[in-house]
Amino acid sequence: MTQVHTARFGLGQIVRHRDHAFHGLVMDVDATYAGPAAETGAVASDQPFYRILIADTEGGVIAYAAEDCLVATPEIEPLSPEAEREWFTIDAQGRHAPRSQTLQ
Repeated sequence: MTQVHTARFGLGQIVRHRDHAFHGLVMDVDATYAGPAAETGAVASDQPFYRILIADTEGGVIAYAAEDCLVATPEIEPLSPEAEREWFTIDAQGRHAPRSQTLQ
């Protein structure tokens, strides 16, 4: 039987990486690892993986992180729908990308 994972974090939610201590905004989620083969290291690939926007003074960076490596940050509010539309391009499937990038 195939196990179905439910993503713990939602689009627009602010999360913190356990090891690297960055905060970022969830932009997209894959049900399982969708990167190059054998690049997950010690992290299990059969869990949700998230694209996280880490904003800084120069724009930001996108990280790809496993769910087990992330924790919720309830002290930081998620973006409102209006702010999401201001900062992101959102496609029909709900995937987010910074306005400076196109969705593929």
